[in-house]
Amino acid sequence: MPTICAFYGILIKMYWNDHAPPHFHVEYSEYQAIYSIQTLGLITGSLPRRAHALVLEWAAAHRIELMEDWELCESKQQPKKILPLV
Repeated sequence: MPTICAFYGILIKMYWNDHAPPHFHVEYSEYQAIYSIQTLGLITGSLPRRAHALVLEWAAAHRIELMEDWELCESKQQPKKILPLV
């Protein structure tokens, strides 16, 4: 599973040829979560409140790039790196 971004110990990943709806995976320490790209809603899992807020802030700023990476992964191509939250 390619890591498309990392910031503050948070890893954002996508699987190749993953199932719909479009989403991304987040790992932070022992926590894992999956977020919808379209709604930025939490699909499953959990993160500490601060990490959750950072993920939402980052994803809102990069929703277009996330959808582009989702489409690349669907066609089994390497997703592009996305700039981290600064």
